[in-house]
Amino acid sequence: MNTYDVIIIGAGPSGIVVGATAKKQNPEKAMLIIKEEEKGLVPCGIPYTFHNLDNLDKNVMGPKPFTDLGGDVIVDPVVDVDVKGKVITVKSGDSYKYDKLIFATGSTPVIPTFIPGYDLSGVEYVKKSYSYIKELKKKTDLARHIVIVGGGFIGAELAEQLALHPDKSVTIIESKPFCFNKAFSGELSKIATEKLEETNINVFTSTFVKEVVGENGKVTGVLLNNGEIIKAELVIMAIGYVPNTELAGKAGLELNAEAAIKVDNFQRTNIKDVCAIGDCSQTLGFITGRLDHIMLASTATAEARVLGYNLFNIKIIDWNTGTIAIFSTEINGLSMAAAGVNENNAKEFNIELVSSEFADFDTHPGAFNDTSSLTVKLYASPSDGSVIGGEVWGGKSTGEIINIIGMAIQKKVTVYELISFQVGTHPLLTSAPTKYILIKAAEGIITKIKNS
Repeated sequence: MNTYDVIIIGAGPSGIVVGATAKKQNPEKAMLIIKEEEKGLVPCGIPYTFHNLDNLDKNVMGPKPFTDLGGDVIVDPVVDVDVKGKVITVKSGDSYKYDKLIFATGSTPVIPTFIPGYDLSGVEYVKKSYSYIKELKKKTDLARHIVIVGGGFIGAELAEQLALHPDKSVTIIESKPFCFNKAFSGELSKIATEKLEETNINVFTSTFVKEVVGENGKVTGVLLNNGEIIKAELVIMAIGYVPNTELAGKAGLELNAEAAIKVDNFQRTNIKDVCAIGDCSQTLGFITGRLDHIMLASTATAEARVLGYNLFNIKIIDWNTGTIAIFSTEINGLSMAAAGVNENNAKEFNIELVSSEFADFDTHPGAFNDTSSLTVKLYASPSDGSVIGGEVWGGKSTGEIINIIGMAIQKKVTVYELISFQVGTHPLLTSAPTKYILIKAAEGIITKIKNS
């Protein structure tokens, strides 16, 4: 039986990053990643393999950064974990002994057993599996009528990509009044939904699937709650993901109410020398302090980097006071992003906030050919002005501006400090220094606090 100092179960973003980071910090330690498939995928890139990338192999992700440092990798699914004996058993029957174990087993799609017909042939999911997505791509290539249930990021991005094929009729069914409802405020959700509606996608909101209908065991359409039947050869369920923790639960790791592995601030589980990171592990909201359900590669890799440093000796102490949840996407040419609190989740958790919005161009002057509009909406605490959330939409700089806001939330920056935020500007690259959008939004909040 081979023995390793560290064994990592899973080779998604968190598994690869924790392996590479831990190996770099501890080159003398023997480390092993155990994965289920030879090829892995960049999870967030999956929707774009259906049109923009048009080749699944352009979205492949592998553990090369880990193996280049001397780490070992085997492709053989884990079937049993003996935490008392510190032994892993894989499908082939081989066993491996470990000193420290990391679960990075990710998440799996929600199976809507509550919808009659969910088990018909032609009902599919967006699984983070190379072999599964390869087969799904073949099916979507042949299908002419496709219904996607769920208007979150994966559902909407996949719908947009499929609708770029002129021979397809693509429909989104979303139960909420707008798509992207979980991550965005009402204002931005409405904007995002309108951008979807401007494409070739048929968008149904405030609507739910009553039944998946079919003939001879195969999908023919979906029955909506209003009685309408939408024709479909494929129905793709994109209603969320759940932690992949069956193996962890069987091994005796404590799970929370959402079936995620319970961890402390250092990603340690209730069992000594066993840690968990990424989608399979518990997250707490940065502002709320309550259980959250954030499954983002960016969150997972942040956890992985810190665990990689801390695995044998605690080096980074005050890092995880909660998950901020930073989302971004682009729909029909409009980039949109959100971080932290907005009106929707603030109301849910009874959080007081004040907001201000400022819009201009992402160049100065705004007369360049590639200029885009840009809007920043900041949310802050009315008591001390600390930034607790933000939304950005417009051009591609949206993605990095939301990261600045994320850092402001994490470091508890106030709108008063943002006034002295020293920025670099250039006519081709940023908004004007006289009206830098993030600073102007902060000024708006200061005025509202002063006048309240």
